[in-house]
Amino acid sequence: MTGYYINYMQIRDSEIIRLIEHIGDHYKSNIANRHLRPALLHLPLDNQAWDLIETLTEKSEQYRYQGFHLDELYRQIAAAARFIGMARKELVPSLRNRLNATGRTNEADKVLREMAINNFSSNLKIFADLLNELYVKLVEIDKTSSNGRLPLYAQMPELKDLGRELVF
Repeated sequence: MTGYYINYMQIRDSEIIRLIEHIGDHYKSNIANRHLRPALLHLPLDNQAWDLIETLTEKSEQYRYQGFHLDELYRQIAAAARFIGMARKELVPSLRNRLNATGRTNEADKVLREMAINNFSSNLKIFADLLNELYVKLVEIDKTSSNGRLPLYAQMPELKDLGRELVF
């Protein structure tokens, strides 16, 4: 037990589910695609953070019918926000150099890799904006359902600096 009231509420809101699917699609296509993934793997995130990001961005289908646990979504958003902060500080300035050092590629791949590199910063911002939108919607649900108790988001220390990580 982590010391705060665990909200076992399951989120089944169709708007939230669509937003999570959109976040996953954007992440897979524009952030963790085959051209950028080799550089992402050098970010100093722990395995738990990578697992939480993977669950948020790739496994939404599993939760579509049973619902998402609010506390788990908050943890996934916090891990993705840490990823964004690290990527912005450590990857954006050196992305081209890191990926150009990865060996030979054919001409078509080179063009696609250049496009991915050139758009990485703006795609990272879109990812951050989508996560922020999800967080705001979850906080609204959390506040509404807290029934006079302190909402869960206010009890989770990992969410304290979330806004700073997500704002560009």
